[in-house]
Amino acid sequence: MTKMKSQGLLTPWLFLAAPLLFLIVFTYLPVANMFFYSLTSWDGLSPTKPFVGAKNYVELFTRPDLFGVMLVSLYYLGGSVVQLILALYLATVLSFKIKLKNVFKGVIFFPYLINGVAIAFVFLYFFQPGGTLDSVLHLLHVPVHVQWLGDARVANYSLTGVSVWRYTGLDFVLFLGAIQAIPGEQYEAAQIDGANRWKQFLYVIAPGIKPILSLTALLSISGALSVFETPYIMTGGANGTETFVIQTVNLAFEFGKVGLASAAAVVLLAIVLVVAWLQRRLVPAEAGDLV
Repeated sequence: MTKMKSQGLLTPWLFLAAPLLFLIVFTYLPVANMFFYSLTSWDGLSPTKPFVGAKNYVELFTRPDLFGVMLVSLYYLGGSVVQLILALYLATVLSFKIKLKNVFKGVIFFPYLINGVAIAFVFLYFFQPGGTLDSVLHLLHVPVHVQWLGDARVANYSLTGVSVWRYTGLDFVLFLGAIQAIPGEQYEAAQIDGANRWKQFLYVIAPGIKPILSLTALLSISGALSVFETPYIMTGGANGTETFVIQTVNLAFEFGKVGLASAAAVVLLAIVLVVAWLQRRLVPAEAGDLV
């Protein structure tokens, strides 16, 4: 009996051994190395890593040109709000019986399946002067006096629009799955009580999708803080579109300041963890359990 009990206690750990090993090797060890590098002035090539303590963090927070680029994330945060509202609206509409709803589902989700680099190049030609957008506006007799990616006043709005177009499909699928998981009896009871579509959404759908709404909000915030590939490919961070992650990559690989770049990465990680903690504290327990 003792041997069987010991085997029963050991079996779950045997199944967990491989994923835990991968988690430690590919996640926790790199994070620990990154934190160590953030305390040095290593250039990425030198065999020595001079220890400088918190100097990199002080420089990061005292130089407006370094931490100030975090403000660019506000554009993507605003876009994520639009994205969530649009995805929730589409998921609610397509959860009811309408014609060709499966076609609409595929069309909405399709952008998320496309490689991010391909999307960036497609919209690079879409926004270029005389490109697709300018041609369509010309056909509609709408005067165009702006460069969508070359003008610092509108460049971030253009890039945010690309992000919304790409990720709305993911939120849509998550919302749609949560809505369809709501028992049909609740809709029937609401209809018997005379509830219209809006009241069904307000009193049946909204409470039923709180866990997924919490999850998508957290994903949207963390994604807005770590935007990289779209602005990096389309503008290279020019015209005021440089994000915190683009700056971190440039510090490490263009200017050889791996220590400072590691400090920036640690700060970004800390911000995301704080956001996740706040989400779990502010959202009811049943909603936070999915995150």
